[in-house]
Amino acid sequence: MLNLRYNNFKGNIPHFCRDEGLMRILDLSHNQLQGKIPESLIKCKDLLVLNLGHNQISDTFPFWLQSLPKLHILILGSNKLHGPIWHTHNSINFLVLIIIDISHNDFAGSIPSEYFRNWTSMTPNVSQKYKSGKREVLSFMEASWYKLDSVTVINKGQQMEVIRNVDIFVSIDLSCNKFHGEIPSTIWELQSLVMLNLSNNNFNGFIPSSIGNLRQLQSLDLSNNKLSCKIPQQLTSLTFLAYLNLSQNQLVGPIPQGGQIWTFQNSSFERNLGLCDFPLSRKCGTPPSTSSTSDNHDSEKSDSIFDFGWKVVAVGYGCGVLVGLVIGHVFTSRRPNLIFKIFRLRV
Repeated sequence: MLNLRYNNFKGNIPHFCRDEGLMRILDLSHNQLQGKIPESLIKCKDLLVLNLGHNQISDTFPFWLQSLPKLHILILGSNKLHGPIWHTHNSINFLVLIIIDISHNDFAGSIPSEYFRNWTSMTPNVSQKYKSGKREVLSFMEASWYKLDSVTVINKGQQMEVIRNVDIFVSIDLSCNKFHGEIPSTIWELQSLVMLNLSNNNFNGFIPSSIGNLRQLQSLDLSNNKLSCKIPQQLTSLTFLAYLNLSQNQLVGPIPQGGQIWTFQNSSFERNLGLCDFPLSRKCGTPPSTSSTSDNHDSEKSDSIFDFGWKVVAVGYGCGVLVGLVIGHVFTSRRPNLIFKIFRLRV
């Protein structure tokens, strides 16, 4: 294990595992490392955890990491990684991956619907394979006194800690990138998922009823995208769901009632103008409130009239002062006849 996180290392990442090394955990997170991810890591055949998060690494998605047969945890978040995360000539088969975090980068493009088809460690039909891999990771981490950072989700642009590092759970975090298009349909087949964060992208389309397959899901964040249509009723069947954020989308219709939905606040659904019913104050059948818009317009109109009135008063006051000064000067200079001539007055 090599744990060098939370230092001030700079420059490029050095080459590791040049000679088929036995490294299990490599954590270089929270430094100022730059450059590319060295492909020499492909020789680290026993690597369980790779954490390069919170650096300044500028590279494309490292497709070649999928060839690491034991890689269970991949954290690349908060870097300067860019480009698509798939290639027409490369299928992505992270067969044993349990946690992936590529959030807060510049990844872009659409993600094919079949992208997650072969992520078998996240599906229950290989639960024994998942459990054995999880036991291996946990036992080695415990023996090495190594712990992952606490897991966070994004709420209103702020990081909020939701789950402490007491266990390893299946999670996918693609948040804060530039992905667009529909959410890959195969992601709803990963029935062992505990946390899914796709927030702050440009995903469109709808939330399918197959979301009900994610029976283990505890945290779901799809906020700040362009998702439309209705929220599926199957969302209420997720009995372990403790955190939900669907805000800032284009969702419409009634919010499904029942299950964990009743435990969430307005903030989980806000800024979807077409949504209605509990926990929102707007009931279905009533138009979205425009009072705030009209109030702002009236306020602007009122302010404009107020400003114009003060301008008139100020101009009149200035003119009066000027005339008063002129008349005062004439009288003090003992030339009042000039005033009488100007205004055609007789003495």
